Amino acid sequence: MTSFDTIIIGAGHNGLVAAGFLAQSGRKVLVLEAEETTGGAARTVEFAPGFRTSGLAHVVNRLHPQVISGLKLDRALFEGDAVPTVALDAQGRPAVLHGGYGETLEGVSETEAAAFAAMRKKLMLQAGVLKSFLTRKPPRPGEIGIGDALQLGLTGLGLLRHGREEARDFARMLLMNVADIADEYLTDDRLKGLIAFDATLGIHLGPRSPTSLLGLFYRLTGEVLGRNGGQYLPKGGMGTLARALEAGAIKAGARIRFSSAVAKILTEKGRAIGVVLQSGEELHATNVVSAIHPVTTLQKFLSPGEIDTGLSRSLRHIRSKGNVAKLHLALDRVPVFAGVSLKDQQGRLVIAPSVSHVENAFNPAKYGEFSADPAIEITLPSLTDPSLAPSGACVLSALVQYAPYDLKQGWENGKPRFLETVLSSIERYAPDIRSSIVATELLVPPDIEARYRMPGGHWHHGELQADQLLINRPTFEISGYETPVENLYLCSAGAHPGGGISGVPGMNAARHIIAASKARSRR
Repeated sequence: MTSFDTIIIGAGHNGLVAAGFLAQSGRKVLVLEAEETTGGAARTVEFAPGFRTSGLAHVVNRLHPQVISGLKLDRALFEGDAVPTVALDAQGRPAVLHGGYGETLEGVSETEAAAFAAMRKKLMLQAGVLKSFLTRKPPRPGEIGIGDALQLGLTGLGLLRHGREEARDFARMLLMNVADIADEYLTDDRLKGLIAFDATLGIHLGPRSPTSLLGLFYRLTGEVLGRNGGQYLPKGGMGTLARALEAGAIKAGARIRFSSAVAKILTEKGRAIGVVLQSGEELHATNVVSAIHPVTTLQKFLSPGEIDTGLSRSLRHIRSKGNVAKLHLALDRVPVFAGVSLKDQQGRLVIAPSVSHVENAFNPAKYGEFSADPAIEITLPSLTDPSLAPSGACVLSALVQYAPYDLKQGWENGKPRFLETVLSSIERYAPDIRSSIVATELLVPPDIEARYRMPGGHWHHGELQADQLLINRPTFEISGYETPVENLYLCSAGAHPGGGISGVPGMNAARHIIAASKARSRR
């Protein structure tokens, strides 16, 4: 019977990060992956002969610098050219944001550029306050230690250094909706629509929903290329990042087994002692770390009775039904988006021409219907990496919302109609695109659930809303990586701080396990 110090379930990017940090500390680490490749949703897929793209996430905007430095990874593997965000306009007058979330703007008036700069400064300052909590275990009431108290004190002092008005503004804005902030600062509908889209992407909220500004704060806590709010498209797709993290974990000493789906977590007297694979093979370990959805971990892999009824009830109430579809188009030529230069087409193209557009796109989803005029984020990754498509051809990758998991008419009937709706929306901004389509692939939330083993097809493994963040992620009872089962830990996007290609849940969980082990050895 084989035994390890740590078994990690899932070789998504968080699982690989956790494996790297734990192996680096001298532990014997085994990563078990159900598929034949690493990366989970952050892998590159071929969706048509000769056409490849990132499977789900397609823009890098929050890979944490401490992950790269802490694992001593080759920085060159995690770099790329910063790309702009283009707020598309049906009349061919786009607004273009360059640098870290609009450090400079094109296509807007000087007055509007100044107003956006003032708003950006305010949002970056406030996002910076929240950013200080990303790499720490969220402090729980009654369990705040000296380090937590010091961090909270420093955060408060940092705000006060900017003046009491800033501190008051932080308290005022924290739970506001993004539409009100857009109206407070801006007059240009293109910019308003863009921030409304970015605040709600991947979340079951509209821009006028209370607390929707939190989504934008979360987006702005991301840092890449040395810039808060920066972004790039990785050459070779997201699979390049996954392979780099895989190589880093292996170099640190971790082992990875593919086609090794877990069927059960073994326990003994309330303590995790290993896993059983679907093949029936048993593997034992001192610690088991789950990089998959918390609900799957605790309700599917554990025997009945291992967790109490209160936690079972909390897990059932985690909101984790996706609202975003992923579209891949194989094109025989590069599309032309009205008014957008070829260089700017290498960036992120957003169809969200106003706050009302995004709000109206959201409204049907509340009643189990897809958007008649969806909000869309588009990338053309083969422009920055021609190897992703045949010569002269092009790949289009798009995130489309809103597409509710529980579609009232059923996705078998609704999917063709939704595809037609999405293509019609894109066609308004790239009029010749239909004639260039060679192949299409549309993944709606049930497809995402099946392909990537994500319950509900939600890439964050749970809503990024106020009641499912910090000490409530994934639930209050199990925030902070530990579970009621001793030596069983969580490190997926469903754990603090949440989703996105950051590696932070994996890094935080590994650090917590190492610190807890040291504390026990000193007793």
